[in-house]
Amino acid sequence: MTQTESDDWDYKAVYESIVTSGSPEELKTRRIACQSILLEQLNVIPIEEWMLRVNAMHDAIAEAAVVLSEAQMIEAGHGPPPCAYSFIVFGSAGRKETTLWSDQDNGLIIEGEPEEAKEKYFEEFGIRLSLLLANTGYEKCEGKVMVSEPMWRKTLTEWKEQITGWRTQFEWEPIRYLIICSDMRHVAGDRSLSEQWLDFYHEGFIDNSKLWAAVLRNTVRHKATLNLLGQVLTERFGDHAGGFDVKYGLYIPLVNGVRYFALQHGIRKTSTLERLEILSKEYQHLPEGVRSAFLTALKMRVNTPYSVHDGLLSGSDFASENELRNRQLMSELRDSLLLVRRIHRVLQRQLRSAERRQL
Repeated sequence: MTQTESDDWDYKAVYESIVTSGSPEELKTRRIACQSILLEQLNVIPIEEWMLRVNAMHDAIAEAAVVLSEAQMIEAGHGPPPCAYSFIVFGSAGRKETTLWSDQDNGLIIEGEPEEAKEKYFEEFGIRLSLLLANTGYEKCEGKVMVSEPMWRKTLTEWKEQITGWRTQFEWEPIRYLIICSDMRHVAGDRSLSEQWLDFYHEGFIDNSKLWAAVLRNTVRHKATLNLLGQVLTERFGDHAGGFDVKYGLYIPLVNGVRYFALQHGIRKTSTLERLEILSKEYQHLPEGVRSAFLTALKMRVNTPYSVHDGLLSGSDFASENELRNRQLMSELRDSLLLVRRIHRVLQRQLRSAERRQL
């Protein structure tokens, strides 16, 4: 057996053990074991395959955490869930692009109509689940996109009312929430609730030109970090001086552009690579090389410096000044940013056209 085959076998064995974890402490231990193997495989196997393995691990941990939280509720005297529910994820988790140190972006869809007893049960459940995930290495989301927050934990009826409110307002904040929802992905629980949620979400974009223009205004906010001479702009001050913000300088602008084109064509896939595959086969909006640029963004993002505390990782999202001295890396980064600039200009032209039609 080769080392790679041995690593693969170890990974599968640890992954399968995650979903059968009998306690939060055991779940954390098995996550650490699994991520250790994944770190050894980083830059050894293709980045696409590596990301699939990382996000399969995260999904398995989430499923196990849901089961353990239900058990905690029963042990605490709250009983089993009073109805069906769906545990969903957003952000990089929704796109299956989570790093080994990403934070929480999740929510709940609860079956039926709002009821006080149901609300109290899932409030406690959401708090327990979010805390369990935090203790397993998923930091709480600064933007509070979590099952512990009422905005992201609702019955299907309440979700529909909230989404309707967001898509009938065209200010920055409600549209930002609506865009967050475009990356929603089902992970555990009743999948039919997630499917009904998605049907309602996508219906709202049909023949809604004002909504498209509002989404586009938010989308073009992040643009390529290049100066007028086409040189890469690095951080001038602070802890990351001389470094490059991979997340907001390259990764997010690509995600935003591809997401918008996918939404335009009713594509429900949430992974950026899956969205790109469909767009490249069926539509001609994106220039050549976008997939390559996105893979560069992924590789740079997962290779940024990180620290280890109690076996768990936390990263910075910044490529260091020393890393940027690598000529090949800088060449790939610059080429990727030039593509980001081209996509941004296409989106800006669409926005100007949309705004003229509304005059």
